[in-house]
Amino acid sequence: MELLYKSTRGKEEAVTASKAILQGLAGDGGLFVPEEIPGLDLSMEQLAGMSYQETAYEILKLFLTDFTEEELKYCIRSAYDEKFDTEAVAPLAKVDGAYYLELFHGATIAFKDMALSVLPYLMTTAAKKNNIQNEIVILTATSGDTGKAALAGFADVPGTRIIVFYPKNGVSPIQEKQMVTQKGDNTFVVGIQGNFDDAQSGVKAIFADKALKEELDRAGFQLSSANSINIGRLAPQIVYYVYACAKLLEEGELAAGERVNVVVPTGNFGNILAAYYAKQMGAPIGKLICASNDNKVLYDFFQTGEYDRNRPFILTTSPSMDILISSNLERLLYRIAGADAEKDVELMGALEKEGKYRITQQMKEQLEDFCGYYATEEEAAAVIAGVYGNTGYVMDTHTAVAACAYKKYTKETGDETKTVIASTASPYKFARSVMEAVDAEKYGGMTDFELIDELSKISGVEVPKAVEELRTAPVRHKTVCRASDMKKTVREFLGVE
Repeated sequence: MELLYKSTRGKEEAVTASKAILQGLAGDGGLFVPEEIPGLDLSMEQLAGMSYQETAYEILKLFLTDFTEEELKYCIRSAYDEKFDTEAVAPLAKVDGAYYLELFHGATIAFKDMALSVLPYLMTTAAKKNNIQNEIVILTATSGDTGKAALAGFADVPGTRIIVFYPKNGVSPIQEKQMVTQKGDNTFVVGIQGNFDDAQSGVKAIFADKALKEELDRAGFQLSSANSINIGRLAPQIVYYVYACAKLLEEGELAAGERVNVVVPTGNFGNILAAYYAKQMGAPIGKLICASNDNKVLYDFFQTGEYDRNRPFILTTSPSMDILISSNLERLLYRIAGADAEKDVELMGALEKEGKYRITQQMKEQLEDFCGYYATEEEAAAVIAGVYGNTGYVMDTHTAVAACAYKKYTKETGDETKTVIASTASPYKFARSVMEAVDAEKYGGMTDFELIDELSKISGVEVPKAVEELRTAPVRHKTVCRASDMKKTVREFLGVE
């Protein structure tokens, strides 16, 4: 049976998965959601013996129903290959009473690789299926990790170009170096004078500009997105939560029918939404613990039912979560409103005009799967130092926010359910913050690459290739613009005047 996708804002006709992937954002400004969440058609016991690639096929075939088996297996095989430094792709590490799902073993050492390795193949396959002649232009805003993972995925892919906007002073030095040294004649990286929300709002405004869309079409271009607003990015994220449950079952860490809680460090809400979808499909997931940093807009939302971005934007040591407009939350709102597009439009309109909205009591009651916790900078640093001191395991700053949320949750509730913590980036990506958390006095005065070498010594983990290459990589992208000039910058890069 074909699964179609509709817009959360209700003004678009339902489309196939391949068309939703190509469009990225719906024409009415909404996000594409499946008309229903498909149920798993295999038992967890059957999934338990499968590789990551086999699990990915079993999940993606249910969501991307207009792709053939051959097409999907080609996309999956091409994505999850030797780019990953472990055969498991997403291994689980049992540390300090929890299971850390390591999602950072791909080419850019962050969890975004998990979906952005497969998206370029899904997109170029979708273009062929729909007889698209235009060159596809991937337009993406990043808070640090999506940008590099998307650049690496789309670099030199025929028939595509990619433009990434990032906040010039809002990412870690390693994140910035990874992006501005990106090779590929079809890649373009732009720092903007503003924060991630400015970049994301600018990208959404470009997608919503119908005159620009027509202008680009005449010039032979078609816009799409690699952000988690694209369903082709979100669906692959569901895989690793199903895979984690199956692996725990296979390894005897989980009994048949036993549930696991999941903790996800969250900014744009895509990663935890994928865990929610996995639960809706039938994966044995209990609580979904949403972990925030000092930009705790989601924590406040789960506490009160009010989403309010009218607050200071705080730059933290977990920059990929420095977000006040969590785009993917719209998909959840639409679902808990009973697929009421009018309600969704009302809430999103209030967010745009007033910077806040409040959900109904009936909607709030639909959020019982979720709870929110947050970690301050000091608390996250203390968790990095504490877990390293107790176990020798070194985690990055985002994972530390999640680990702190897990500790707060168990202390407050007494819930002893086994727990998977999404470990979203390698500590190497945030070496300075990690090493200063371990011992600020000892490591405070070192250069970034001295810290990387020290991190290798204390963790016993070899410096990843993605970081090693940065030592000598030349800077290739130097463009910086104001947020208000993003549209003009896109035109210039594409040669459309």
